[in-house]
Amino acid sequence: MARASRPCFHADLMKFLFFSLIICCAVVLPKGVLGQAQTEPADTAKKANTRPSGVEEAPKEPFDGVPPEKMSGQCVTLDTEAGAIVIEMMPEVAPESSRNFLNLAATGALDTTVFSRVLKGFVIQGGNLSTSERWGAELAKRMSRHLPDEPSDVKHVRGIVSMARGEQPNSATTHFFILVGDGHHLDGKFAAFGRVVKGIEVADAINQAAVNGEAPEKPVRIKRALVGHCAP
Repeated sequence: MARASRPCFHADLMKFLFFSLIICCAVVLPKGVLGQAQTEPADTAKKANTRPSGVEEAPKEPFDGVPPEKMSGQCVTLDTEAGAIVIEMMPEVAPESSRNFLNLAATGALDTTVFSRVLKGFVIQGGNLSTSERWGAELAKRMSRHLPDEPSDVKHVRGIVSMARGEQPNSATTHFFILVGDGHHLDGKFAAFGRVVKGIEVADAINQAAVNGEAPEKPVRIKRALVGHCAP
């Protein structure tokens, strides 16, 4: 009987060792997998933080990053159906408003837009990109950019060009106005960024045309806006 009991002992021992090994593996394996997740290779982590290829950055415009001193002496010519209006920039008092207007002209965003608002003896207003013959998603996106307020001590007198905006701060976008009369109540509140150096009589003619309320019956179109150095 003693001899018969020994094989059972060895069999029980083998079973004990076998199940112990399984239990050890069951405990160790999850620790090993968790350790790999915590020590992810640097290359993999870097790829995970890479900007998706489908995300597009806003396109750079010609005067982005140009310092005010290099924008000084630049003029924008609005070639309208009523004649040409030449506007000299004043970046020293309103750099972002000047940059914005130069970019609108240089990229063709103002081309085929109209002067959509007229206040008799006071202002003509342009820059509504939705009046463009090329109106679409790109111009809508461009018109959604807001500018910082840049009030200054420049007086809003005849010939000054300034940014239109809503009642909220920093709400100017692409709308601008040209004064054909004085508007001192605007001083220190709106961003005057340019002055008409040639063609104020064209602005007068646009201002005196027939209107329905503040909307011209036959809006004058800007055929093309051109950027160049101001004539001496």
